[in-house]
Amino acid sequence: MRMKWLAMSALTISLAVPAGLMTTKAAAQPANPAGFYQDRPWDQPPDEFRDVQKRGFHDGIEAARKDFDAHRDPNPERHEMFKHPHVDPSMRDDYRDGFRHGYDAATHHMMAEHHE
Repeated sequence: MRMKWLAMSALTISLAVPAGLMTTKAAAQPANPAGFYQDRPWDQPPDEFRDVQKRGFHDGIEAARKDFDAHRDPNPERHEMFKHPHVDPSMRDDYRDGFRHGYDAATHHMMAEHHE
């Protein structure tokens, strides 16, 4: 029984050490807010986005820039393009999803730049 316990302890330690090293490396990396991709420029929409989501993403970035420049609290839902997007009604949710992602990416990027 003692041998089984020692074997389990050794296995646990051998698995924990590499995981700890990986955690240390990950902690040194900048945070990945709201699931944004770090392997691409911050202002590039994810490849899996459909065209209408990409359009919303770019419109969201522009809306966030305007809010930031005007010192307004960040809120993507206040924008007319978010409320009444110029897309087919069946695509409104996709557009708004892209808009929110772009708005959030730009807000995070500008806040991080502003605090450097």
